[in-house]
Amino acid sequence: MQNVNRIWSIVAVTMTMTLMVASWSVGSVYGATAKEIDINVDVALKQFVQDVRGGKDFLASSKGILVLPKVIQAGVGIGGEYGEGALRSEGKTVGYYNMASASLGVQLGGQMKTVLLVFLEDEALNKFRKSDGWKAGVDGSIVLVNLGAEGSIDTTKFNDPIVGFVFGQKGLMYDLSLEGSKYTKIDK
Repeated sequence: MQNVNRIWSIVAVTMTMTLMVASWSVGSVYGATAKEIDINVDVALKQFVQDVRGGKDFLASSKGILVLPKVIQAGVGIGGEYGEGALRSEGKTVGYYNMASASLGVQLGGQMKTVLLVFLEDEALNKFRKSDGWKAGVDGSIVLVNLGAEGSIDTTKFNDPIVGFVFGQKGLMYDLSLEGSKYTKIDK
């Protein structure tokens, strides 16, 4: 019985710490001004171009890029993620958006990541911009790109209208899904 109480104590402490970190992180991201978001978007795009060979030309050929530079993901059994970012078209910010999702399952911990959605077709970009709340997998599909160790996109041809990239502190992240994530326009 003593071991069971010890396990529950550890779980309670871990949950409390995770929720504290998550709420602090989400609060600091949520409270960002338009200028702060734009600065973080610039940093994220610079990192993408630096890490992915051919990234600069690839982004230049896109119709629009949604950059969510600080997406917080945390969970203790019930998980969620949230982040705010900017939609860029022709190098200019044309709107601010947030991304939110929730999940159930075996999960413990948290992380911060950067999400880039690259719109390769005008129709997909226009549908995204006109929506009141665009949901990945329902309103449109996002193909996540996992580049090899070389991180080269020079020779890759995409036939999909929306391509997604997810970065962590160590570069591109693998085996992730954006399915079910909701993107909503926000005022900044």
